Amino acid sequence: MDDLTTAIRSPDKAKEIKVIRRVCQSGQMRKVKPTKVDLFLETSSNEQYLFDIKTAKPNAGGFKEFKRTLLEWVAAACASNPNVKIHTVIAIPYNPYEPQPYDRWTMKGMLDLDHELKVGAEFWDFIGGRGTYEDLLDCFEQVGTTTYSV
Repeated sequence: MDDLTTAIRSPDKAKEIKVIRRVCQSGQMRKVKPTKVDLFLETSSNEQYLFDIKTAKPNAGGFKEFKRTLLEWVAAACASNPNVKIHTVIAIPYNPYEPQPYDRWTMKGMLDLDHELKVGAEFWDFIGGRGTYEDLLDCFEQVGTTTYSV
């Protein structure tokens, strides 16, 4: 965290997990209470995906804490099982800049954007399969254009 905060190094999720794995079973174990996971998925090949779901425009200052949460989840999972196949991800369910790409500059330098962030279609299609995001948008549009009488 210190090296990321001071920009001594760039985020690299694979290297960060490797460093955590090297120390995850050493020293004195302490009980911790990590931030709750918003969405937990496990594949048939036992890969685990832990998602922290954020608003479409999170505060730029919060990314340091987001990164800390992702790393703490990795550490907690590796302390229980050092061989766990783990992915910790910030998910932003909606891209307010659509059709333009999500403006990720506020996260650069803290998150490994290719491995720790899924936005809009990338998130929904990952958890629900190709086309899920478009189906979801269609549902919202139908509900939004339907008139109801009370």
